[in-house]
Amino acid sequence: MVKQDLLIEIGTEELPPKALDRLSMAFQTSIESQLNQADLRFESIQRFATPRRLALLITQLDTAQADREVERKGPAVKAAFDKEGDATKAAEGFAHSCGVTVAELKQVDTPKGAWLVFQQTQPGQQTEAFIPAMVKQALARLPIPKRMRWGAGDAEFVRPVHWIVMLFGDQTIDCEIMGLKAGRTTHGHRFHHPDPIELTSPASYAQTLLDPGYVIADINARREKIQAQVEQIASKAGMVAAIDEALLDEVTALNEWPVAVMGTFDKRFLEVPSEALIKAMQEHQKYFPVVDSKGCLQPHFITISNIQSQDPTQVSAGNERVIRPRFSDAAFFWGQDLKQPLEALIPRLKDVVFQKQLGSLYDKSQRISQLAQLIAEQLNFDSTDAARAATLAKCDLLSNMVGEFPSLQGVMGRYYAQHAGEGSDIAAAIEEQYLPRHAGDNLPQTNCGRAIAIADRLDTLVGIFAIGKKPTGEKDPFGLRRAALGVLRILIETPLKLDLEVLLQATAKGLADKLDTSNTANEVFNYMMERLNAYYADQGISADLIDAVLSRHPTQPADFDLRIKAVSHFRQLPEAEALAAANKRIQNILRKTDETFPEQVDINLLVEQSEKRLAEQIEALQPKVEPLLSQGLYSEALQQLAVLHEPVDQFFDDVMVMCDDENLRQNRLALLSSLSGLFLRVADLSRLQTSLN
Repeated sequence: MVKQDLLIEIGTEELPPKALDRLSMAFQTSIESQLNQADLRFESIQRFATPRRLALLITQLDTAQADREVERKGPAVKAAFDKEGDATKAAEGFAHSCGVTVAELKQVDTPKGAWLVFQQTQPGQQTEAFIPAMVKQALARLPIPKRMRWGAGDAEFVRPVHWIVMLFGDQTIDCEIMGLKAGRTTHGHRFHHPDPIELTSPASYAQTLLDPGYVIADINARREKIQAQVEQIASKAGMVAAIDEALLDEVTALNEWPVAVMGTFDKRFLEVPSEALIKAMQEHQKYFPVVDSKGCLQPHFITISNIQSQDPTQVSAGNERVIRPRFSDAAFFWGQDLKQPLEALIPRLKDVVFQKQLGSLYDKSQRISQLAQLIAEQLNFDSTDAARAATLAKCDLLSNMVGEFPSLQGVMGRYYAQHAGEGSDIAAAIEEQYLPRHAGDNLPQTNCGRAIAIADRLDTLVGIFAIGKKPTGEKDPFGLRRAALGVLRILIETPLKLDLEVLLQATAKGLADKLDTSNTANEVFNYMMERLNAYYADQGISADLIDAVLSRHPTQPADFDLRIKAVSHFRQLPEAEALAAANKRIQNILRKTDETFPEQVDINLLVEQSEKRLAEQIEALQPKVEPLLSQGLYSEALQQLAVLHEPVDQFFDDVMVMCDDENLRQNRLALLSSLSGLFLRVADLSRLQTSLN
């Protein structure tokens, strides 16, 4: 099979930087999938992406599909020919549909008899016949929320398209895409090499763009180069560059020929909280901040220029002029906000609507305060601090600084609380209320912060559920999934012995004057516990194990976690599979019977030796296991119960539970119920999947 390299390049105006990598990945995935579906084999596929292009290099691609053997099954031979051996209408009709005569059909013997079969070798189509349609389909399926048109044509894309390269081997593919005829002409850096560049082969693409084009086409190579330059220039100055990964990705998508340049700013701006200065640098100017070895912000920054300047000092000076007014604004906001204490903003919370049916931010703060006090009482820390922190928690949303940089909510609240002389736990809690912000983020470290973080999220969950806006499918405009997982993570990973059901009922009570919350607490509880499936699945915990614990309806997530770990450990024991199967058998027996039986086993009704032995062992284990279960030492309890493996198996081998004698039958049901009850204190082991059930 002949193979050649294929280059596809879509040349555009500057693409959205935050979407560039995602568009590039989607383009590659779509083309790769379509090639596989068409049975076109290739060696590798490499993607390229810059602000002005999306490109793919596919190496050693088949120039045509392989020939295929086509086989169609027709009528049975006995139905295809009459007694005289002449073809029937069924045979003639099948042959006609295949475009051949009956004589050209073959007969194939099978276990079910002989059949007429049409066999043909279908030659594979040329690859270049497929590629234009594949590219069009891939471009149409890119994740672009809103497409635009340009010029007089009908083409639509995220940005205007100016050139198309379709080079297969050393020949162009004759086609038109986005209203443009495909060719072999690409374009280099807008300033360093504005002239068109003729490509001789797909394999030379990256090197040709690099020299003479002044374009690093590989997005990953460009990212690595930027990071290396930033780290090197900071190190040379005896400092460390603070590199935010998202900013690095964005800067990579903004440049084709990146050159790192260091600039400075007035030291007086360091009086402003470093977080505000860093936000100004990152969000407004795409600069990388610089810190010392202790992590303290220094009066320097590193910017990435998309040009190799003959006078880098001019580039530095220009960026220094641009950042100065940004920092001046931040300093002004800081000064203005410090003119009044944080608590002075409390009345203004009444003017900010949280949600039309749920009231203002002031109303929400009051509800959070009540719930945080309840949590504080249960965790045995000062409820006064919790109430104070909750009252102040949302005030910084009305500050000038957070108005300019919304992502600094909580951070600025901590600074303003400290400046106003609030307690350290209160100040910390104002920032920690938003933790965790995302999966894998840090959790609140203070009890006060944990209380506010839990109370805030539960109030949102219950409130939004109560107004009928719970998440549906992929839509979750209020971020309730994230809020639920945030609460669960705090309760489980801290851990905190808090009853989620009790907290939700208290939350619902706090909203009862505004809404009907009679069943909301139960709805939210079930919703939150369902989130544990994803939480534990990410840890490699199987669905049946989660279901085994979930079925027991534990209301403390921290306790739920202890059970999960205990059953996971128990499952590794050699006795686990047989005991899980036995529990399944017991549950089936108890579920099917409609008889009532005593709670206690009557030892005088134990007849068989194996049932006596099982009853004795259960009785001996109960005083050992009960304290362990009461203390949440589930793993140790299951370890103790594992010794029942052999007597349980012997019981089922020797004893007929559903015997004719009513007294014996009911006593044996009571024995099985007492045995099952011990395991059910941890989980329903009958739900575990084993080879025995």
